[in-house]
Amino acid sequence: MSHDSEPTPLSAAPGAPLRGRLRPPGDKSISHRAMILGLLSIGETRVEGLLEGDDVLRTAAAARALGASMERLGEGRWVVRGVGIGGLSDPAETLDFGNAGTGSRLMMGVVGGQPVTATFDGDASLRSRPMRRILDPLRLMGTQVLAEAEGGRVPLTLRGPREAIPIRYETPAASAQIKSAVLLAGLNAPGTTTVIEAAATRDHTERMLRLFGAEVSVTPHGPDGHGRAVALTGQPTLRGTEVVVPADPSSAAFPLVAALIVPGSEITIEGVMMNPLRTGLITTLIEMGADIERLREREEGGETVADLRVRASRLKGVDVPAERAPAMIDEYPVLAVAAAFAQGTTRMNGLHELRVKESDRLAAVAAGLKANGVAHLIEGDDLLVHGDGAAPPGGGTVATHLDHRIAMAFLVMGLATAEPVTVDDGAMIATSFPSFLPTMQALGAGIGE
Repeated sequence: MSHDSEPTPLSAAPGAPLRGRLRPPGDKSISHRAMILGLLSIGETRVEGLLEGDDVLRTAAAARALGASMERLGEGRWVVRGVGIGGLSDPAETLDFGNAGTGSRLMMGVVGGQPVTATFDGDASLRSRPMRRILDPLRLMGTQVLAEAEGGRVPLTLRGPREAIPIRYETPAASAQIKSAVLLAGLNAPGTTTVIEAAATRDHTERMLRLFGAEVSVTPHGPDGHGRAVALTGQPTLRGTEVVVPADPSSAAFPLVAALIVPGSEITIEGVMMNPLRTGLITTLIEMGADIERLREREEGGETVADLRVRASRLKGVDVPAERAPAMIDEYPVLAVAAAFAQGTTRMNGLHELRVKESDRLAAVAAGLKANGVAHLIEGDDLLVHGDGAAPPGGGTVATHLDHRIAMAFLVMGLATAEPVTVDDGAMIATSFPSFLPTMQALGAGIGE
């Protein structure tokens, strides 16, 4: 999919209650990592439930360019045949990641720790996003940055060393992408690579490295124990394995909030990952009074999953602590939508990381709220949304800035506002939730061009 094509405006209008069952697409974070660790493993990695959105397919293409062979067996079913640590080949062409921030940053860690040279690029959105936070630790590990755009952005070219240098690195921000890039580079380091994070971030890389045979230890760190020290023993032999990708909680967030705010709705969302480092939105919504019931909790692919029964609810404003941000960093746009329907003020604290996502999400959310008559305020890195318990006016057009989560969040809003809501472009929704439109329409949502 090209983001240079003509925009596809979409509108959402209020209508009947939402009803039915759905299974969201596979988790994007795990899908990226399955392709990457499949590349770095010996033998076959079989993946079930892969998210076949544009972002993940870009990562798959990069893994193929670096030497992996892969075969699609059916919807979400892939086989990756890897080359092992140290077995990568120089790609013949630039690795074009489109809009895939996670895929590009994690693959920089891979290339930065291996004796290969590769050029990274992407679309206009990716070219605006900071990469220096990834390049800084990689330089300490022996990576050469042969070329980079102004401010350490793509396009950039990396050359990895014969062996990476093991480091002990304290991340400057709570970012699973920084942590993961350092650990992936550390796979080719003779010794222990340790990442210190002041607040625990999503731990899919650690879990999946163990699944593929690496030795990873995680211990509490810091005076309050909220931080973590993640230590990887370098130069393991990774073995291909089976990966079952659970449903993505970040994608589940959109039908979930839609069911809460559309009066009379009741839906069931199947197989959603319940990793505690990914369930901050559910915790927050329950604090707001949401009727969300976990059913059939079980283990799939090394992660706890559950079905979620969601019923329309009267919500109240709450204070969301900053330390919860890593567990729901992608869900703040749709939380802001839920807050617009709540009684009282919802304060979301510590949202600095939203400024460096696919767009400046903090500014984009605020602009979308303003366009639809929702009272709000930005104080530093905090967002305050004021609701009176009634449906906001709506009727606005929201600039998405090529950001899939902004597009989906405000389409959800339009299902319950007084007037329809339009987003200027919905094409990029395919990066994370290719079936969003038909899935929502099957529940009864009035979303279309």
